Amino acid sequence: MKFGIDRLLAEPDLLEALKGRRVALVAHPASVTADLTHSLDALIAAGVNVTSAFGPQHGLKGDKQDNMVETADETDPHYGIPVFSLYGEVRRPTGQMMSSADVFLFDLQDLGCRIYTFVTTLLYLLEEAAKHGKTVWVLDRPNPAGRPVEGTLLLPGHESFVGAAPMPMRHGLTMGEMGHWFIRHFALDVDYRVVTMHHWLPEGPGLGWPESRIWINPSPNAANLNMARAYAGTVMLEGATLSEGRGTTRPLEVLFGAPDVDAKAVLAEMHRLAPDWLAGCALRECWFEPTFHKHAGKLCNALMIHAEGGFYNHAAFRPWRLEALAFKAIRSLYPDYQLWRGTDFKYEYTDNVLAIDVINGGPGLREWVDDAEAMPADLDTLSAPDEAQWREDVAELLLY
Repeated sequence: MKFGIDRLLAEPDLLEALKGRRVALVAHPASVTADLTHSLDALIAAGVNVTSAFGPQHGLKGDKQDNMVETADETDPHYGIPVFSLYGEVRRPTGQMMSSADVFLFDLQDLGCRIYTFVTTLLYLLEEAAKHGKTVWVLDRPNPAGRPVEGTLLLPGHESFVGAAPMPMRHGLTMGEMGHWFIRHFALDVDYRVVTMHHWLPEGPGLGWPESRIWINPSPNAANLNMARAYAGTVMLEGATLSEGRGTTRPLEVLFGAPDVDAKAVLAEMHRLAPDWLAGCALRECWFEPTFHKHAGKLCNALMIHAEGGFYNHAAFRPWRLEALAFKAIRSLYPDYQLWRGTDFKYEYTDNVLAIDVINGGPGLREWVDDAEAMPADLDTLSAPDEAQWREDVAELLLY
């Protein structure tokens, strides 16, 4: 099993194609080779002329712990090359940044979720490369959530840094495949290449994440495979007043946490409303007291998601519906609960829009939760056609 970076370093013809060219690397802490050497170090050691590096949200070092914390540009102290931030003064590479290299190697580990900002960073890089006549290679990595697709398509007019285009929440693609979709969807004229993985089996052992590779956080709160599987649902908590577990050691692995919600009662209501939506994982009541972020210093009752071990069923687990069901159960039990963060909360550079709508690429999920008459079948009616359309749309782009 080889990731794109491993193939690039091992195959002379790939390295030869970079000779005499200035190369930039887009990377983060999970950008490592099979022996855990960081891609920046490995490329330079292999004789590649790396003239600049780029860091996405949370930075090249992955040191920005909280969400929506910007990173400044800097100079790498060891190699003396510029390290440009794509989550600071800009999120789209500037002309000056693009002039620093001829070929841009994109080596970011993704989570398979539209809202994970590395997806949008790839689009912005492709668009700027098209404008400036640059080459982009994606050094492909697995989608740890695998091929399943879930969620409504982002509606036109709801684009943001966490919603680049009309794709569902859980898109089922690798970044290499996503680059092909962006190029086709936006009709980009760009020199693009995917250094594919060898022997990645999306439905094989690990069900997305190969058992032979250890997990390294691509962002500070993406601590393990369980989080990666649950994220397409739990990320919606960023638009709610409920805690997603930030300020604890297991963020984004809880269905919710709050000091004023009875987790046992919510779980019972979820079973009453749509028991089949709870399939594919185990839910365990737990307690935590966040050290920072929402409800800091308060004891929260919560439900922990275990999409792992013998509890995990890859085909049955549907995290977007699971989280939606938790919201629906809370709304049912606590009709007047202030569930959604207000428009005063500026989510990922947006203004005067509810964060939950930004996250979902439209108001449909929130309206379904808040409608006392709406049933689980109604959300299926809303999302199932979009999911089917997406599967059909991307089928010819799958590389594995």
